[in-house]
Amino acid sequence: MSTAHLSAPSIDPEEIAYFERLAHRWWDTEGPFWPLHRLNAFRVEYLRHWLCAALGRDPGCERPFADLRILDIGCGGGILSESMARLGAEVTGIDITEKNLQVARIHAEWSGLAIDYRLVSVEQLAKEGVAFDIVLNMEVIEHVEHLPAFLTECAHLVRPGGLMVISTINRTLAAWFMAILGAEFILRWLPRGTHHYHKLVRPDEIAQGLGPGYRLVHETGVRVNPFRRTFGPTRWMGVNYMMVWTRHA
Repeated sequence: MSTAHLSAPSIDPEEIAYFERLAHRWWDTEGPFWPLHRLNAFRVEYLRHWLCAALGRDPGCERPFADLRILDIGCGGGILSESMARLGAEVTGIDITEKNLQVARIHAEWSGLAIDYRLVSVEQLAKEGVAFDIVLNMEVIEHVEHLPAFLTECAHLVRPGGLMVISTINRTLAAWFMAILGAEFILRWLPRGTHHYHKLVRPDEIAQGLGPGYRLVHETGVRVNPFRRTFGPTRWMGVNYMMVWTRHA
């Protein structure tokens, strides 16, 4: 199945073309996706702590996510999906770019990990009536069209009592200066055109999109150290931020 056959209201063809051009670079830790590899180290520890806290699990054990069904939306080349699989989860990774999934499947096979990668949109998956214990919506929503409808579809993919984690960039002048002007044009950490200011998302827009069926469990800003090229938590959510939501039982 090719991306030419995959369509949904949330899919932006320009975004598909952009990530297709970069698909072969996903696992190059010094290539254009190096910030995502560095960010992944931080977010995996964040997920391990807060998901275990919400579900009453021991974050210190080797496989704290054992027997949990996790959906990784916009899985790309599988960086986060593989991290979740190593922690014991039964992972489904979905993407709208076949080239990304080809990279993800090959790397998972090399790594000895069983991950179900599927070329399917959120809208199509929601129609199947499936539900997951945890849905990861990481660095995705700033790339979609028709955000409210997209979040509504995502909300259906979490089982009652389950969790959704969203990581994105705030729509503020500070975010434009740091995440777009700084990261793409000055420091050149990201290829130009990775982000568009009008698509960045405020936290209140996420709450509105998920609706009253969801409750916020935790939120944090994500700070970037440009000298050490590391990521960490911060109270300020003016640029990058992460949120954990639970669906009411």
